[in-house]
Amino acid sequence: MKKIEMPHEKKPILWRDRKRTFLGLPWSFTIYSVDAERIYIEKGFFNKTEDEVRLYRIMDISLKMTFIQRLFGIGTIHVDSADKTLRDFDILKVKKPKEVKELLSQLVEQERENKHVTGREYLHGGDDEVTAEEMFSGDYEADDDGDGDM
Repeated sequence: MKKIEMPHEKKPILWRDRKRTFLGLPWSFTIYSVDAERIYIEKGFFNKTEDEVRLYRIMDISLKMTFIQRLFGIGTIHVDSADKTLRDFDILKVKKPKEVKELLSQLVEQERENKHVTGREYLHGGDDEVTAEEMFSGDYEADDDGDGDM
């Protein structure tokens, strides 16, 4: 049986915050944290749930701030990911959401570069979906007049 080695050193936490509640106060048992490779979500007090998403699996990040949230300096970050368990999720009601979103965007790009992961952007051209890779490699001919003939 092969022995599994545990990592000796943990990655330093680059950002950590709690889900905010009434008046932007951190009175909840949901904790979000980010290191150089993952986002961690811990929920619960008596029964605890821990989820993690690897940063290179994140496809898109957006920010939502209601009027009341803007008054208290909090917001919700929506994350679209390719993770099988969480898929799309929200980082709810955190302080300084614009800075956190920017930090996440930079970390995602850095981790994708480190892991040599490329996203496939789909361009919609009629009935066929064409990847940007096909379009720029020369394997794709554009239908300039829109009649379906190449």
